Amino acid sequence: MQRSVLFVGSYVPPAVGSRGVGEDLALKLETIGWNVRLTSRLVSRVGRVTDMLSTIWREHPNYANAVVDVYSGMAFAWAESACWLLRKLGKPYILVLHGGSLPAFARRSNHRVRKLLRSAAKVVTPSRYLLEEMRLYRRGLMLLPNPLNVHAYPFQARTRVRPRLIWLRAFHELYNPGLALRVTARLTPSFPDVQLIMIGPDKGDGSWNRTRECAEEMQLTGRVRLVPGIPKEHVPRALQDGDIFLNTTRADNTPVSVMEAMASGLCIVSTNVGGIPYLLEADRDAVLVPSDDAAAMTAGVARILDNPVFAALLCTNARRKVEAFDWANVLPQWDSLLTSLNRPEATECIR
Repeated sequence: MQRSVLFVGSYVPPAVGSRGVGEDLALKLETIGWNVRLTSRLVSRVGRVTDMLSTIWREHPNYANAVVDVYSGMAFAWAESACWLLRKLGKPYILVLHGGSLPAFARRSNHRVRKLLRSAAKVVTPSRYLLEEMRLYRRGLMLLPNPLNVHAYPFQARTRVRPRLIWLRAFHELYNPGLALRVTARLTPSFPDVQLIMIGPDKGDGSWNRTRECAEEMQLTGRVRLVPGIPKEHVPRALQDGDIFLNTTRADNTPVSVMEAMASGLCIVSTNVGGIPYLLEADRDAVLVPSDDAAAMTAGVARILDNPVFAALLCTNARRKVEAFDWANVLPQWDSLLTSLNRPEATECIR
């Protein structure tokens, strides 16, 4: 009972998309002796929150504490509901803050955010960006980076960079997939052999179809390949098909896809939104450009293609940085943190 924990969040089934960080953490904890339960895998929003609450209630004899994911928007209300029930059951919980949009949401919903964060035994954030932005609402936030099995990603220093672009994210307007198409179109006159692979699940807002239609309208169908979401274990191999990684997002925190690109030795060109400048240093381990600026991102890609020395510097520095996020460093911290919740003082905040 003492080493038992319930994870509360959105854990999509394999048919919908790849595993998230929370599920990876749950699997890793099982390997070191934790009894772990997850909720919810349901795709339906209504069904998901119902399943979360019913699981919290039904399984309460079988877990000692909980880990609850916190995002902005409607997902924040789900976290509030889950934590309310956990408090009623006397279960201490850790909140894990996610998403580049959370600080803006917190400014609009100051009281709700402050109340939820202060109700937790501990609050964890995976990025320095959220640590800085969210410390206004709760003292003692802990920085625990999104972990990665770095050695599962074969490192290949890009000393001779090809115009082979990779985009790896969910197809949703937040991640701005259309920007990758515009960059590819702009590169074509100077780099006629440019190719773009776009990998990610369809999040249902029409972005997948719009991306496919735009590729046809821009006469890029021979240059652009759209791939549905792939299993997480296939990502290292998929990344080897490219040399330059495009991160086109409009808002972000510490994206695992970018960390995977860092581990694989891809040269990264990213928008400088949200937590990205806390993860990547401009002109040291990535090229950073303004949000939705096709001209700037195109120039960043061209700069890498035209300068092999610069390209090698970026990918080598990025790999060195991301090695600090390996599971070997992060998992013991999670083990210690969860163990601490079994001490009497951990329940003070829920009395």
